Amino acid sequence: MTHFMQSGTEPDTFVLPSPGRASESFRPVLLDPARPADAATLAALRDSPLLREVHDRIEDQVAELVRALAPAEHFGPAALHRAVSEVTGGRAEAYGRWVWYPWSGRLVHVLPEEEFRLVRTDRNRGRITRGQQRGLLRRRVGVIGLSVGSSAALTCAMEGVGGAFRLADFDRLSLSNLNRLRAGVHELGLEKTVLCARRLYELDPYLDVEIHREGVTEENIGAFFGAAEDGTDGADDGTGDGVGHGGDGGHGAGGDGSGAGSGLDVLIEECDTAWVKVAAREHARRHRVPVLMDTNDRGMLDIERYDTEPARPLFHGRIGDTTAADVRGLDRAGTVDFLLRVVDAQHLSPAMADALPRIGRTLSSWPQLADGVMLGAALVTDAARRILLGEPLPSGRHRIDLDELVPARAPRPARHGAAL
Repeated sequence: MTHFMQSGTEPDTFVLPSPGRASESFRPVLLDPARPADAATLAALRDSPLLREVHDRIEDQVAELVRALAPAEHFGPAALHRAVSEVTGGRAEAYGRWVWYPWSGRLVHVLPEEEFRLVRTDRNRGRITRGQQRGLLRRRVGVIGLSVGSSAALTCAMEGVGGAFRLADFDRLSLSNLNRLRAGVHELGLEKTVLCARRLYELDPYLDVEIHREGVTEENIGAFFGAAEDGTDGADDGTGDGVGHGGDGGHGAGGDGSGAGSGLDVLIEECDTAWVKVAAREHARRHRVPVLMDTNDRGMLDIERYDTEPARPLFHGRIGDTTAADVRGLDRAGTVDFLLRVVDAQHLSPAMADALPRIGRTLSSWPQLADGVMLGAALVTDAARRILLGEPLPSGRHRIDLDELVPARAPRPARHGAAL
């Protein structure tokens, strides 16, 4: 899947992809107008039928940069214009980077990476310092399961919790996913890994995103955790989907220079396959990676600090000495029984407890609501940030049950003689 293909004889010239291949891509191309090769590519794009929209608000972004760097100074229109001109050298069109998104046909003008990150996370200050933000952006977040996990990945990226993401899911977007997954009907049938990667790159084109289209398997789980030396076992690192020039990290996806094979700093696990849930924790414990999970029921957040407790039992000991091999090949009933052990059946909400025996009879699958998914995304993002910043957040299981925190008032009795 190629955005621009490098010519074999001219490494700095590029060929526009066919429309079909562009529609399948998931990585943007970052172009520096100061580089002759990139300037030529920009010119070719502007004449290409693949280009649907040019979005250039660079002067507004520079104005935000100026204000972020001098928050105590009150700029009038003339002073702000002079400051913007000084930053851009009077040539705003040549400042920063242009980002080409092949799947949407958009060409977008953005600040250089460091300035982009400073402005995009500026409103985090007061809660996250700039030094902490830089540290967070050097971390890699793994996400398994991209129905619930997609919201978690996007929330982490929005907050600047992670500058690199490794995504795994074997499934494609279906209509029934749209009750909890942020997507459009024009994206039905798209791989969930590709959908999530696109959303991440549209938020921040300087991210480093890898995808595992087949999900996590016995063959690729080592590579997913970064155990493989070359990092190529099962991972789609996007080779050919970006323009890799090297240098300052401003070209192609992944500006921090960390490629496939780098280890995870935290894992968000949101799948419902028993083998994956156990195997992921076995690898996390072996590689000392903390694991976060939310269950979309009663706001349950699970924290397993294998980074500080490498001998900790899986799922807080709730499955005993059960291994991934033991749960391989479970049938539907066996999988349900296993998941009930994991989440503590006695602590399920009344609605979920009522729904479980009806799955496969009057219900097609697990009931899930968008508000629970978004709440879970907030919970795991908060926990990931605190862990990655070194806070002594312990292992444990917590519930943010909105039905308990915001209880409904008991209905008032009807007045005597009132119409019912």
